[in-house]
Amino acid sequence: MDGLVGTRVSDAIEAWGGDDVAIRFDDATGALFVVAIHSTALGPAMGGTRLQVYPSNDDAVIDALRLSQAMTMKHAAAGLPYGGGKAVVSVPVIPAAGSSERGALLRAYGSFVDELDGRYVTAADMNTDQHDMDLVGERTRHVLGRSRDNGGSGDPAPGTATGVFHALRATCQRVFGSPDLTGRSVLVQGTGAVGEPLAAHLTDAGARTFVADVDPARAEATARRVGADVVGADDVIGTPIDVFAPCAKGGVLNAGTIPRLRCRAVAGAANNQLATPEDADRLEAAGITYAPDYVANAGGVLWLAGYETLGWDDARMQARLEAIGDTIDDVFAAADAAHITSAAAADRLALSRLK
Repeated sequence: MDGLVGTRVSDAIEAWGGDDVAIRFDDATGALFVVAIHSTALGPAMGGTRLQVYPSNDDAVIDALRLSQAMTMKHAAAGLPYGGGKAVVSVPVIPAAGSSERGALLRAYGSFVDELDGRYVTAADMNTDQHDMDLVGERTRHVLGRSRDNGGSGDPAPGTATGVFHALRATCQRVFGSPDLTGRSVLVQGTGAVGEPLAAHLTDAGARTFVADVDPARAEATARRVGADVVGADDVIGTPIDVFAPCAKGGVLNAGTIPRLRCRAVAGAANNQLATPEDADRLEAAGITYAPDYVANAGGVLWLAGYETLGWDDARMQARLEAIGDTIDDVFAAADAAHITSAAAADRLALSRLK
């Protein structure tokens, strides 16, 4: 790592406590490849590949570390035979889909993954999709989520959205005494691959759905397709609603935003929604019920593992996605019994399975 990253990374790795970090600068593409393997206690580390422009190499590595730890907890809470890992491909500019530059980048990254001998299994994440995994799969077999034409299970986003929908219903049962979403107001922040199908589920269930995105045109298009209302990206925090569903970047729940929230509950798909562990206490003090993110958004990993390695059929998959709501119920009950936050109760559940 000498010369690639600074002292911030050394400190972060020491605090992280994971198994291994692999870092390489690829001269041919100008990209930094980072794979953080947090745990292999339950099986090979599995997690998505985030393709992004970062302010610095340090920021890229630290993001991979943080996300990999969340994946360990997610797989443990979901009862899957995988450990936690995450990959970051940091680039000066994100190559266009279908371009030769993108193909070269992802094939080089696939070769990097293959050198890890199966300790890490990759998949799609922010700014990558099933077609990108097809390219990665040209160089390694340690990849999930390729297109169906190439032997994969396709895009797992519908599974993630379905799981969050059931988590949100369970959260409404907790807060309002019924899982019925008829007339409930829900704001979906982020109308990407997960946010849009979640918004469709909500409107189909009778909710009054609001959508927001940093790309106003994308928010407007989603609103037209699913029958939702648009909220400006800068107005998300402070809009009066029943449930807030963050489905974009993490860290949205923090010391600055929580006091300005005007909702009764939070249940969304974004990873690492809490900026710090203390934010769970802030939510509780504000009277806002929180569905822990890595429990609520586990539908994507259930989709990948279930269809590609565990042999589930469609009925089994739908049952497991619905059961995310049951797990959220269990987390709330455990939090009540131990007089702790729902985030702490979810951590206890995951850590008990890791042990």
